[in-house]
Amino acid sequence: MKRFGVSIEDHLLEEVDSLVKKNQLPNRSQAIRFLIRKNLVRDKWEGNKEVSGCIVLVYDHHKRDLLNKSVDIQHKYQNLVLSTQHVHLDHNNCLETITLKGKAKELRDLSDKLIALKGMKHGELVMSTIG
Repeated sequence: MKRFGVSIEDHLLEEVDSLVKKNQLPNRSQAIRFLIRKNLVRDKWEGNKEVSGCIVLVYDHHKRDLLNKSVDIQHKYQNLVLSTQHVHLDHNNCLETITLKGKAKELRDLSDKLIALKGMKHGELVMSTIG
C-alpha cells in the first residue's frame, strides 16, 4: 500500500464525500480506489480486452419460442458462455443470468442479440474484468 497526497477542488471533494456516503464506503481512499477500478474496467471493455460479465434477462416464459431462440443464440456463442441460471419469478416471468468470459465486443454482441428478442421484458449486461 502506498500513500500520496491529492489536491482537489472543493466541489469535487464534496462529490467524493457524497460517493462515500451513498456507497457506504469506509473512507475517501476507498472511494478513490473504487473510481479507479471502475475506470479501468471501462477501459478494458472499450479496448475489446478479455473480460467477464453477466447478462441478466427477465422474460415471459409463455412467449412462444422465446426460450428456443435464446438457447440457439447462446449456442452460437458457446465459447463465451460459462454458465446459465434460470429462476421462476412467478407463474409468467422468469429471470435468467448468463455468466460470460471473452472479448468485450463479443459479449456485447451476444447481449444485444438476446435483449432484442421479442418477448424480453428487460435485459442488461453487467461488465467486469477477469481479475
